[in-house]
Amino acid sequence: MKSILTLMTVCLVTMAANAQEFKFVNTTIDYGKITQGSEKKRVFEFTNIGNASLIIKQVASTCGCAVPKKPEKPIMPGKNGSIEVTYDTNRIGGFSKMFTIISNAKIKRTRIKIKGFVTEKNVIASK
Repeated sequence: MKSILTLMTVCLVTMAANAQEFKFVNTTIDYGKITQGSEKKRVFEFTNIGNASLIIKQVASTCGCAVPKKPEKPIMPGKNGSIEVTYDTNRIGGFSKMFTIISNAKIKRTRIKIKGFVTEKNVIASK
């Protein structure tokens, strides 16, 4: 019984010692109401609050109109990283797009989101 408890303790300590974890400044970015063709890029900033290197393997988008760019190098413990996303602001109307981050973090899949509303470029305000 004593050896089982020792083994369980070693496993828990090992898991805790190798935990990588994201801490995002924001998990949702609201573009707000923007004009057609306006700035497309936004940046999700995060910190690796774990004690081992954080490796982002993939960032998947729910739509081809929203393209993510992941960090190429591991994010060391305590260091900051970012994920750039670009939305096709030539599409008129509301949008809400999800990105799934696949990594070696404690929680293997993390989701972030963008949303907003694109208005036509040449809309004349009514009086």
